[in-house]
Formats: sequence, structure tokens, C-alpha cells
Amino acid sequence: MIEITEVKTKKDQKRFVEYPLKLYKGNPYFVPPFYADEMKMFTDKNIYSKTCDSAFFLAVRDGKVVGRIQAIIQKQYNQIHNEKQVRFTRFDCENNVETAKKLFETVENWAKAKGMEKVVGPLGYSDLEREGLLIEGFDELSTFEEQYSYEYYPKLVEECGYVKDVDWVESKIYKSDDPTLVDKVTRITEYALKKHNLHIAGKGLTKRKYIEKYKDGIFHCIDECYKDLYGTVPFTQEMIEQMVEQFMLILNLKYIMTVCDENENVVAFGFCMPSISKAVQKSGGRLTPCTIIKLLKAVKNPEIIDLALIGILPTYRKSGLSAIGIHMIQTMLEEGNVKYCETNLNLETNANIQAQWKHFNSVQHKRRRSYIKNL
Repeated sequence: MIEITEVKTKKDQKRFVEYPLKLYKGNPYFVPPFYADEMKMFTDKNIYSKTCDSAFFLAVRDGKVVGRIQAIIQKQYNQIHNEKQVRFTRFDCENNVETAKKLFETVENWAKAKGMEKVVGPLGYSDLEREGLLIEGFDELSTFEEQYSYEYYPKLVEECGYVKDVDWVESKIYKSDDPTLVDKVTRITEYALKKHNLHIAGKGLTKRKYIEKYKDGIFHCIDECYKDLYGTVPFTQEMIEQMVEQFMLILNLKYIMTVCDENENVVAFGFCMPSISKAVQKSGGRLTPCTIIKLLKAVKNPEIIDLALIGILPTYRKSGLSAIGIHMIQTMLEEGNVKYCETNLNLETNANIQAQWKHFNSVQHKRRRSYIKNL
């Protein structure tokens, strides 16, 4: 007999966060989020609680957790797009249709009680949270930024009446065979910078000073560049501060590039991260002393680079600045022990970003899906 309970107590919060750690124990492809960040969701330190309503549910059989799910009303998104939707996220479940159906029915009933008309997901609080259900690439190491799931998950979701809304694709990017690529894009970059009176910003700054100086401009650029993409919401100042604090430990200025105008306004950026997937796997996302040592080693000398975010303000998109991103990626691939870059999620309909990968040797290796169900 399956019982669905809403997470209310600290004990249930811990069970909610730890369930996927038990479900995927020993799985070589699963990468956990930071444990402390997940526990923050239940506290007033979760800044999204000011812009979202949410509920957490556990599926329990004979006292044992066998599934979980979170429901979110992203009020910013609904207001901007005149929608009445609930997002589901953090869905993990045993391979049992009955369990999945009871979890989704609970979310749907919660949504209806709130006056909502549809459920979509997996989508988190914002575009910088894990999103999309893995439907291809089950034998590939997950990036830290995205969620792994077992091969039976899509069937469970579809059995509950959900259908495709959008797909994202992910690719491995290997260095180009063209020995002249760096020289060509360097010339294009130098021309674009000179023509538009732009410059590469932040040279000589420490990481902390760099982030403090340009973080607001970078996030403004993110809002402008990503506002029309699926599921995105604008970032409040509190969201910016929380994101910066979460990722400060694993940032490396070597893999960040910011382009500014003569007034130091950010007009383009490229934000990459050394992969920390293997560093956090064994600890379950807990920052133990051993894990921190592994993290610092991965940040300093990575084998894989995650391409996290890239953006150019609309007024500069035909300026040639995209060559900077190509230059940055090829340079990273030619240095140190870097084997390849991971693109993370690209909407399958986003031809502009996918066109950038034609300059390299690339292999599409994963696909993720956001589902929808009208209530």
C-alpha cells in the first residue's frame, strides 16, 4: 500500500533529499547536487520562497521511501506569460507505475486547488536549476548542472498522461582539426572589439573582485539573452547573490570571459566550469574535507569543461562577437588535460547556438525532455 505524505518535519526533509542518493547508490553516471544546498530549500535561506509557492511529497510503502516529487508555482513566470502552470521537479521513483501515478496525482490535485491549469516539467525554480528528464544518454556521466535518471523514468511519466513539450540536446565538443581556427577567430574577434569599442574585461582582478564587479552585468545579460527561451525567469538581486555564493568555490577565471563597452557595461559573456562530477559522486554531494580537496584539484586541472552559459546582447549579435566563444572553447581544448567540453542543455530548436558546434568535432550524446499535462 502506497501512502503519499507531504514533507513537513525535519526528518521528512532529510528523507526527501537523501532518497535519490539511495536510489542511485553505486550508479557510475549519477551526480548529486550539493547536499547543503538541497537542505536549504526548506529554510528561509531559500530566496525562491519569495517568488514561488512549492510543496514536497514522499511516496512511502511499509515505512520505506519509494518515490518523491516537488511541485512549484513559479509566480514570476506565470505573471509574465499569463500562465496558470505548476512545475514538477525532483521526481525520483522506483520502477512502479502505481507509485508514479500517485505522486503525480498528488501534484495535480495540489495544482488544481491552487487554481492552476497545467503541469509541466521537470523544471526547477529558475533556468539555472536542473531541468529536463533524461530520455537518451543513460550510459553517459551526468554533468553537475543536470540530473541523471534511470531509463524507465520516461515511461513512468508518460503512463501518467504527460506528453512532450520541448526537448533539449547535449553534445560533447572535441577540438577542431583545423589548425588555423584560432588564428581566424582571433582576427574576427579583434576586428569586432575595435569596431564597437569593446574590450575583454577584468584582466588582473582576483576572482572575488572580478565577480563582485561584473556579476550584476552578467546576470542582466543573461536576462536579456535568455528571456524568450523556454521556462526562464528574470533574476532578482537576492537570486544573483545566492547563485554566486553557491558556485564561488568552483569558479575559475580561466574559464570565464566578459566583454564590456567603454563604460564597463557587460555586452557579452562566456561562463564555463571545470567538471566536478567525479569529485562529488562518492560523498553524496556533502562537502567533506576529502571532497573539497577533489574539487580544488578538478577546478585547477580539469579533464572535462562544462559550457554553462553564453550570451551576447541582441544589439551585438551580428557584430562577430560569437567568434570569442569559439576562440575560448578551442583554446581550452588545446590546453592541459582537457579531453572535451560538455554543452549542457541546448533547445533542439535553437539553431543559432547549435551552429557554433560545427566548428568543432562534436557528438550529440544526450537528450532531455520537458513534459506537459493539461488539467
